[in-house]
Amino acid sequence: MSYSRISRRSFLSTAAVGAAFSALAKPVASFAEGENDKPKIQGFDETETNVDPNAAWEPFTDRKLRMGIVGFGLCQFGAQFGLQDHPNVEVVAVSDLFPDRCAGLAKACRCEKTYESLEEMIKDDSIEAIFIATDAPSHADHACKALNAGKHVASAVPAVFGSLEDADRLYETVKKTGLFYGMFETSSFHDDVYQARKIYKAGGFGKMVYTEGEYYHWGAGNLEGYKDWRIGLPPQWYPTHSNAYYTCVTGNSFTKVSCVGHRSKLAEYQSGANKWDNPFGTEVALFTTSEGGSARMAVSWDTCGWGGETGRMRGEVGAMNGGYAPIDDATRELVAKLGDLRKPALPPNVDPGGHGGSHGYLGANFVESVLKNRHPLVNVALALNTTVAGIVAHQSAFKDGEQLDIPQYAMW
Repeated sequence: MSYSRISRRSFLSTAAVGAAFSALAKPVASFAEGENDKPKIQGFDETETNVDPNAAWEPFTDRKLRMGIVGFGLCQFGAQFGLQDHPNVEVVAVSDLFPDRCAGLAKACRCEKTYESLEEMIKDDSIEAIFIATDAPSHADHACKALNAGKHVASAVPAVFGSLEDADRLYETVKKTGLFYGMFETSSFHDDVYQARKIYKAGGFGKMVYTEGEYYHWGAGNLEGYKDWRIGLPPQWYPTHSNAYYTCVTGNSFTKVSCVGHRSKLAEYQSGANKWDNPFGTEVALFTTSEGGSARMAVSWDTCGWGGETGRMRGEVGAMNGGYAPIDDATRELVAKLGDLRKPALPPNVDPGGHGGSHGYLGANFVESVLKNRHPLVNVALALNTTVAGIVAHQSAFKDGEQLDIPQYAMW
């Protein structure tokens, strides 16, 4: 099956601002046809991105970060972030519980050494950092094990899965070990979020008054997963693609939430049909933000219409709507002074990849952060503030939208 794409719009009032903003494409399909007509999971077909054509990647060290990669399941995420192609990375070893997947990951990463499990891999003293692309319910446990073994950690989303206790444990483990942790939240390097982050930091929005984020993915709660973890997946336990439209723009957090859940008619959400006792196929959360604004964040697996991740932002003095930004004259002048807001060049052979051309940037950001001794963009505090809000939102949905307080995390 095939779907059309939403037409691209560009914010273009002056030549200077036109150079700052570029057209953004947003897909509407839940699945797109790939090679040999095999369906491709939503997000992996979202490869369009806008990179500054005048930029060039500048080498900053000859050192190679020695990395291990674990996980090559449905999404084959272990090989999706360009780590094996980065000039400052040596993939030392790979791992997956299934031998055929482990062999596939080794081939994709051009790596000869394999381990049967993460628990065996972290014993390898030659490995400095590990990228965890395992099943979502295992992310926090695997991250803590790797950190306690002395490895820096990058993790696929979400940082934790439905557990506030795991969130505190991960936070304290990163703090205790003094190692770097980064969550590979793809929306953080969407073109519009990347641009909005620069504008926000320069004061172009003022305080954010109202933000929306949406992650619509038909059937995501019924995809294949290790031990059926995706069957009946609570939408707000996988909230980062939508929540990033606030947290990864501002660096701030959500403090309170009221959430409404839609009791799905699909079979996997009926009583006893999933291990999470979850009846909701769609959850829409209304958050209070740490800067005094509000945000509506929706995650849906069972509604018809367009798919993908998108968002809108309205601040005191500026606004953005999926790349279209009608703003006042003062902010327009500020944006013009900021110059080209397209993403910088990646290292040679590192492709931007899927999910709006975010994969390569997330991998490169983590590598550069470790080698330059600084926290990644989506550090542990931002990762948890983006993830934990959804866990509490799901609790609120069971309480008919009762407003609940959300735990807060900050870097030390």
